[in-house]
Amino acid sequence: MSLLFSIGFLNVGLSDIIDILIVTFLLYQAYQRTVGGIALKVFLGGLLLFLTHLVVEAAGMELLAAITAQLIEVGGLLIIILFQQEIKRFLLGVFGATTLPGSKLLTHILGRRKAKKAEIDITPIVEAIQALAGSNTGALIVFFNENNFGYYQESGETINATISKRLLMAIFSKESPLHDGAVIIHNNKIVVARGILPVTDRQDVPAHLGLRHRAAVGMTEETDTLVLVVSEETGQISAARNGKLETNISSQETRAIINEYLEKKQGPSACNH
Repeated sequence: MSLLFSIGFLNVGLSDIIDILIVTFLLYQAYQRTVGGIALKVFLGGLLLFLTHLVVEAAGMELLAAITAQLIEVGGLLIIILFQQEIKRFLLGVFGATTLPGSKLLTHILGRRKAKKAEIDITPIVEAIQALAGSNTGALIVFFNENNFGYYQESGETINATISKRLLMAIFSKESPLHDGAVIIHNNKIVVARGILPVTDRQDVPAHLGLRHRAAVGMTEETDTLVLVVSEETGQISAARNGKLETNISSQETRAIINEYLEKKQGPSACNH
């Protein structure tokens, strides 16, 4: 080990710094994806138990160290069983969005260029949402700018169709077998219909809001997405972003919210106003 510096009896080397940075990154990602729900309490409880084990082991308390080690082992198995879907989403979120520092340079060396992201014409989407709201037809539409939506694609029906008002109206029609669940839009395509989204367990979501709204909040808590909701009961339009829900928005506000999200993530040319 390459020694960098010492703090009292503690010797710190390069491998220790790398170890700390990796663990910090993973803990931060885990916290970001569990904040606001019961999973956060489980995460903090497990972290406290692990730190307790390290302390009692360092203090030479063999019996207590053995007990905490067994609790960690059993608790780890229970967490994997109870939160297997959340763990899968966490791994996809962390490693699916990770790019190597030299990846852009490598693609230039190999003579490949990154494909330009398709422009999204949001007018059919806004018109469809307005029509669905006018007929009190429930809808859930997710905008994904990143490519790591494989888990959610597996949960629904793959469509891969060009966006159109008629298609969105047909999908969310109450007679359609695809009307339950969410539509996922990515790169000017309706990629998925009838997708299943994670539902938030936060207590501060108003009780009068239904499952669609809770799914919209839950999705944006765990992913960097924009989710639009049309209420089946009231016909009101809502938008969720970063775990926050804005209710009763107009068609003009809906257009502005979509534009803001797409322009922020893809640049000014990413959407057709």
